[in-house]
Amino acid sequence: MKKPERRSVTEEEERQRIERAERAETAASTDIISSLPDCLLSHILSFLPIRDSAATSVLSRRWRHLWILVPILDLDFGLDDMLMNNYFWEKERTFSFMDTVSMILSLRNSIPDPMPLHKLRLHCTYSDSDPDSDPSYIETCLQDTITIVQLQELDLHLYFPNQPLELPRSVFFCTTLVVLKLDEDFLLNPPPASTWMFPSLKILQLQHIYYADGDSLSTLLAACPVLQDLTLIVNYFQLEHAGKFNIIVPVPTLKSFFISCMCVESSSYKLHINTPALEYLRFIGRLGDDVVLEDLPNLVKSVVNIRNHETMSITNYAKRVRDFMGLLYNVVSIELYMDTLQILYNVSNDDVPKFHNLSTLTFYGQLQPDWNAWHAIRLLLCRAPKLQTLAFRLNHYADNGSIPDSCLEESMDVPECLSSHLTTCHYKVLSGFGVEMKLVKLILKAAKVLKTMRITVRSLLESKVKLQVQEELRKFPKSSQTCQIAFDYENK
Repeated sequence: MKKPERRSVTEEEERQRIERAERAETAASTDIISSLPDCLLSHILSFLPIRDSAATSVLSRRWRHLWILVPILDLDFGLDDMLMNNYFWEKERTFSFMDTVSMILSLRNSIPDPMPLHKLRLHCTYSDSDPDSDPSYIETCLQDTITIVQLQELDLHLYFPNQPLELPRSVFFCTTLVVLKLDEDFLLNPPPASTWMFPSLKILQLQHIYYADGDSLSTLLAACPVLQDLTLIVNYFQLEHAGKFNIIVPVPTLKSFFISCMCVESSSYKLHINTPALEYLRFIGRLGDDVVLEDLPNLVKSVVNIRNHETMSITNYAKRVRDFMGLLYNVVSIELYMDTLQILYNVSNDDVPKFHNLSTLTFYGQLQPDWNAWHAIRLLLCRAPKLQTLAFRLNHYADNGSIPDSCLEESMDVPECLSSHLTTCHYKVLSGFGVEMKLVKLILKAAKVLKTMRITVRSLLESKVKLQVQEELRKFPKSSQTCQIAFDYENK
């Protein structure tokens, strides 16, 4: 007998076959994901925005509560009605932000043996017209949550228009905390130091918060025996009830310290730092009347932006700045603002500290028209004999006529670092004004072993102007025969 011929598969049948295979593969994948343990699924959901993780609650009863059990709860003011309506199926009700926070935390706390909550981030701002702007509303939620879970990181940024929220007492007894970040309207009023401790806290950030008295901060820091990273931003109006504010930091384990007292009167605070392990120090603001910095042998990098003192004589204040800078003698890298350099310029050359290990120096700020910028810059270069990398990121006055020629007049003697060590110079965001060009010209003429002069040209300049600036820079005389001028452009 003759065998029947095999019927050819039509394109439509082939398409249907492929679709069936894809559906089967998708179903199999879904089953595999759903079979994973809760802890793993919750960990996966923690990488999603909370709206997206909450949307998984509609997949099945298996997924109903998983998004609430994530180890990281990131609750921001952007949470809206859609999230709550999708989860609680209450289409007729409008939820406020605090409704959302309260319901999420309450539901999580009600689940038997929930997985550990490692991080809680809560950021929100209230207006005077907000009916839920009572701080006690959020205080209750935090109190209950922190009591139940073993938090490792707590990040709170809350603004209330009427009164600050006193940090719940339960926070001070959370011995598992590794990271604590407080921003805006919190009142720090810690219990007596002998009754509590943060034995695991390594990172502490206190920004724009209120202090119950002048020793509130000192009491807190005394209970942080392993602290490594401290950020402290203080404003004067948050100290009005604290009296003389004491910033006393006797933390032997501290490695990084950022302190900003920009809006604080110099007479209203005392600064004592005793941190022998400190590697990074950033200071912004006015120096107070009572400043004590113990020896900092391990300090590697420092950012210094000391502002002018309005009432003290410039000579006396310059000596105070000199004493502060002298304690940074061991640094390898300094970022120095021109305001600070201008103050330091008022002491004699021999009184300026010497930085024997300094290899990288960056100047920030503004070129002032009424003082000798190059003389001040050169003054510090003379005190850094081993400097290898020099950078500038300076603002300037568009009216170059207001800057006298003496501002950048040349000097006969050349700093030691320019003669034998400086190999790299970077002028960031150059617009081609005369004062900028003169400064680059002086560096090229004085630096005898320079290898690279990198110029970042401002992107907003017209193409024709950019080319003119580059051509003029290439014509500048260079002491180093191996120096190459490289150009790039500012990122918009």
